[in-house]
Amino acid sequence: MSAHEASGEVAGAGLTAGEYINHHLHNWQIGSGFWTVNLDTVAYALLLGALSCLVMWSVARRMTSGVPGRLQAAVEFLVEWVDTEARGIVHNEESRKFVGPMALTVFVWIVLMNAMDLLPVDLLPWAWQTAQGDHGAYMRVVPTADLSATMAMSVTVLLICIYYNIKIKGPGGWLHELFTAPFGNHFLLYPFNFALQIIEFVSKTVSHGMRLFGNMYAGELVFLLIALMGGAFFSAVGIPLSIGHVIAGTFWAIFHILIILLQAFVFMMLALVYVGQAHDSH
Repeated sequence: MSAHEASGEVAGAGLTAGEYINHHLHNWQIGSGFWTVNLDTVAYALLLGALSCLVMWSVARRMTSGVPGRLQAAVEFLVEWVDTEARGIVHNEESRKFVGPMALTVFVWIVLMNAMDLLPVDLLPWAWQTAQGDHGAYMRVVPTADLSATMAMSVTVLLICIYYNIKIKGPGGWLHELFTAPFGNHFLLYPFNFALQIIEFVSKTVSHGMRLFGNMYAGELVFLLIALMGGAFFSAVGIPLSIGHVIAGTFWAIFHILIILLQAFVFMMLALVYVGQAHDSH
């Protein structure tokens, strides 16, 4: 269950509730200003991405035509489900050779990143601080609760959409669409058409990344508040475990599994929809 034993840091380090939350919401960073890099986000995202690819590759390498094992059956179901969704949205068979695996990768990767929220909130930060010998060291473990990560993914989807717009319609065809849709092909309407097209691209990209970030960031905050509740009970009563904390954390973790899967599904489906729209002509 998440936030199982978060009380130790509050009580042991003498942090206030605000300091505790602020500490857990601060990334391990290098650089400054625009060039700041959240190293923990990059590290966990790459690690989980490699893990997802390794698992899928391992299953594909050991796949048999007989009775499949549980893992193979789960992967086959997942692949068929994503392929069905891709077929219903992206009708170009050649494009689906890339778009289908992309959607599958996005879904599995985001599920794994979201699932980091289920770990005890102090477990990996405590291990990191112990390894560093610095109790003030920062470490966040949920990459999708970092806006820079979710916006990077949404911008990548935007670039893929631009690529397919140019590939399917040609540079001239897409440029013509930018200035003639949605109001029509008249030179007086060109500025309004172009402005709306840019607004549409920007709004879809921003909302795509913000939706995933907002939901995961809110879930992270709830886990921290549950951890604080357990820490306060621990300090006041002087027992090693808060029963109320465990119950509250367990119920929220069970509910949060739905959020983890739902947000990965929504991000994947929106990516498919946006890529599918890039294949349509106005």
